[in-house]
Amino acid sequence: MTVWDDLVGQDRVVDRLRVAAKAARDGLDGRDATGMTHAWLFTGPPGSGRATAARAFAAALQCVSPDLALGGEPGCGHCDGCHTALTGTHADVDVVSTELLSIGVKETRDLVRRAAMSPAGGRWQVIVLEDADRLTEGAGNVLLKAIEEPAPRTVWMLCAPSVEDALPTIRSRCRHVSLRTPPVDAVADMLMRRDGIEPAMAAYAARATGGHIDRALRLATDEQARTRRAEVLRMPLQVADIGSCMSAAQRLVDAAAADAKEITAEMDVRETEELRSALGASGPGGRLPSGTAGVVKELENRQKKRATRMQRDCLDLALVDLTAFYRDVLAVQLGAGVHLDNEDIRPSVEDIARSGPPEATLRRIEAILACRQAIDANVAPLLAVEAMALTLRAG
Repeated sequence: MTVWDDLVGQDRVVDRLRVAAKAARDGLDGRDATGMTHAWLFTGPPGSGRATAARAFAAALQCVSPDLALGGEPGCGHCDGCHTALTGTHADVDVVSTELLSIGVKETRDLVRRAAMSPAGGRWQVIVLEDADRLTEGAGNVLLKAIEEPAPRTVWMLCAPSVEDALPTIRSRCRHVSLRTPPVDAVADMLMRRDGIEPAMAAYAARATGGHIDRALRLATDEQARTRRAEVLRMPLQVADIGSCMSAAQRLVDAAAADAKEITAEMDVRETEELRSALGASGPGGRLPSGTAGVVKELENRQKKRATRMQRDCLDLALVDLTAFYRDVLAVQLGAGVHLDNEDIRPSVEDIARSGPPEATLRRIEAILACRQAIDANVAPLLAVEAMALTLRAG
């Protein structure tokens, strides 16, 4: 299994990155448009595998397979260089992501300092920034200077949903790699081959998530995730009057909060116990040494920020599912004859399709998109969802 095998439906991208990795191996200077360069920008919709592509490329740059001497391609997936790069233990590969709402100046300066170091063992010092779209303006300016004047053996790999999510001055200095949403059939096939998912469940999960690989895996393996999705997709049938709109909005926000708490609770407990142990607390519930309250408070604040982001992410995923539902409604209304993402609840889709014209469906989709934008702009989630629910009712 090579490092490229998890890039489902991205053959064009894989071929391009293989050429670049080989160019780096052969010592090309990067002025060739297909060769190696010091900064890359990976973009693609959620679930396309942009971070996976960056990690695979980083591993290929560190590949030490004996087959390379015989003309083999970098990225074997088995050698020590590939294995440690993919598992996060390679000394010259830093994979950076954030659990918070943004990446600030301080964190970016620390990252730039690390990037200035010479490679410890490999030929390249690789920095993979998975959430480049979360850089604050100040952090982006700090990163820009590092990309403008890169260390000789440093490679930056930035990941973002679209080129517009990166500062114009940064994206103009990066080589752009664009990924697409993987085909549903390819995602289902991978779930069966890699994860042993039953064919019917793999097909359902891949179709229901629109080809989003990580979400498809969770949906296929987590019954609670399937239950929550079913509850979200009942919302279009639960907005008959203003009172039911308010109730449906409250349930959606509460479900997102519960989902986020389930995801973060175990991490919070583990981090708290590890910190208490490091500070010398005498067992669970034991007193902390004097002067350490500030450190504990800092951890609690970071956990609260992480919980806020996770709740927003969970709510956003629910809104994505709602968008897909109304997209199916629109397809039925227009007689498009395409496969529905929500084929498992086709009767509900057809009921809504008969209840109004396509213009009303488009207004509902626009209301969901406006809700997502409002939450991203720090509008209180409940207020944003209530406004959306009222539009879903009115059409």
